[in-house]
Amino acid sequence: MSDILLIERNDGVATVTLNRPEAMNALSRELQTAIGDAFSSLEADGDVQVAVLTGAGRAFSAGLDLKELSKPREEQSGERPYRDPVSAMDAFSGPIIGAINGHAITGGFEIALACDVLLASTRAIFADTHIRMGIMPGWGLSQRLSRVVGIGRAKEISLTGNFVPAERALEIGLVSRVVEPDELLPTALALAADMASCDPHFLRGYKRLIDDGYAMTFGDAMKYEDSRPFAHLTNMSPESIAERRKQVTARGRTQ
Repeated sequence: MSDILLIERNDGVATVTLNRPEAMNALSRELQTAIGDAFSSLEADGDVQVAVLTGAGRAFSAGLDLKELSKPREEQSGERPYRDPVSAMDAFSGPIIGAINGHAITGGFEIALACDVLLASTRAIFADTHIRMGIMPGWGLSQRLSRVVGIGRAKEISLTGNFVPAERALEIGLVSRVVEPDELLPTALALAADMASCDPHFLRGYKRLIDDGYAMTFGDAMKYEDSRPFAHLTNMSPESIAERRKQVTARGRTQ
């Protein structure tokens, strides 16, 4: 793996770090491809259950590499095609926790929205500047954002290009928590460890149940959910159910 993207694996959790701090982790073709390759590799790794995605330095990602895009077209034509990083993230069956340490702008915002849970540093800032740049999003921002914060707030963000600081992001439900910068990664890793401590097959299945149902009408989603518990329970013994109940009870006493 290139040094522009770092991966650390530990106890079922992979920490993936965008590592172009001198360029605010701008998404060059090479970095886009590295992200896609990384998540395909993690999906194939049976030991990794949860991924934490963050950025090195003061930015999560400032978006597409504008210096690269500003090259003459004849220079760009000789470069290898990049890989769509968001499609690879979507294909990763485990949860992805975004630890947003700084600026998450446009393409960087799209990468963040491809995560399942977002935690933010107090220094985090989000923005969709597609409208200011005169280009349309291609990695799902126009559809994902409205589903997270509501269509009115999504339009306010995207049709102005205005910046959204961390506390406002928390207020509108874009992120789950806001913590001090030095607490961000430990908080994300602790949350990832909680997820990774669950049964791996059920963890992936529950994520899929939520995602698939969210794409349906409410009525269809309720029918879809109704079909799932009994199919799963038929594969569980009374002893295993009793053991899991004991574990949940013990966990409740310690939290």
